[in-house]
Parts: sequence; structure tokens; C-alpha cells
Amino acid sequence: MNLPYMEIEDYPSNNNSGAIMQRLTDGLGYRYYWATEGLTAEELNYTADNDSRSIRKTLEHIHSLASSVKSFSEGKVIQRGPSTEVLSFAELREETLLNLKGASKNFSTMSDETLYSLKVKFKRGERSSEFEMWHIVNGQISDAIYHVGQVVYNRRAAGNPVDPGMNVFMGRNRF
Repeated sequence: MNLPYMEIEDYPSNNNSGAIMQRLTDGLGYRYYWATEGLTAEELNYTADNDSRSIRKTLEHIHSLASSVKSFSEGKVIQRGPSTEVLSFAELREETLLNLKGASKNFSTMSDETLYSLKVKFKRGERSSEFEMWHIVNGQISDAIYHVGQVVYNRRAAGNPVDPGMNVFMGRNRF
């Protein structure tokens, strides 16, 4: 299967709020793709020190964030709580990229009114909460970008830096 985000596709056809959310999600997807491309089992277990997450644990967290972004883009409730699902690295990477691509596609067709009417809805057990859409930007999307940076840093420290041709400004690698 060809995974999305080896490069960022062409610009959206408009510049409304949905298109901006689409491009923000695509930028995250591109960074994630290249941050995780070619990681080895040894690197997945790498931690900078005893107090930090392993690369694998960080990727599991990013997966959760990407799933939340997709759920938000579908108007669904985000279920909180520990995950019992254990995925292989390949499955984790694929699901994360597909969740981001799905969210991007959903955002691409949203009008300003539709996007602004969406709420970030959480449910944990019997408790639920709801927030304005802005929280998905400063929450899950920004947090995922932050953690992708940690993956890049840690894989470099583990001896396997990302492809030097990666060009986040252009969204395409210099091959």
C-alpha cells in the first residue's frame, strides 16, 4: 500500500478555514511520514533518558492525537482513556497517516460555517465535555507537531537522522 504524505499534494483550490486546516494537517502528515520512515526496532525502543518516552511510546501518543483530529473532522466524540489495542509499528504508522489524510480530506470540503460549528467533544466513561474548534489546533494538532519533532530529535540521537532531502517548506523532498 502506498502511504499518504511522501509529499504534500498541490495547494487547496481556495483559502477558507477548511483549506487552512487541511494544509495544517497535511504539513503534520508530511513531517510524520519522514520522521517515521526507516525507523528500526532498536530505534523504536530508544529513549533520551530514563524520564522520557521511547520513540514507540511517542508514536502511540501521536496516533491518539491523529485519531482525535480525524474524529473531530467527522463531528464525532473523542473517546478518552487508555487504549488496549496493540499495533505493530507498520500498522501504527499506517493508521496514523490514514487518520491524518482522512481529516485533511474532511477539512478540504468544509466551509467556514461548518468548521466553526464543529465542537471538540470528549467522553471518558460517563463524563463528557465540549470545546470550541480552536482547541483542536492549539491542542491535538500542535501537540502532534511538537511530538514529531521529538521523534526527529531522538532518531538523530539514536544514529539514524531523517532523510536530509526532506524539505518541510516545499512539502517535497529534494531527491
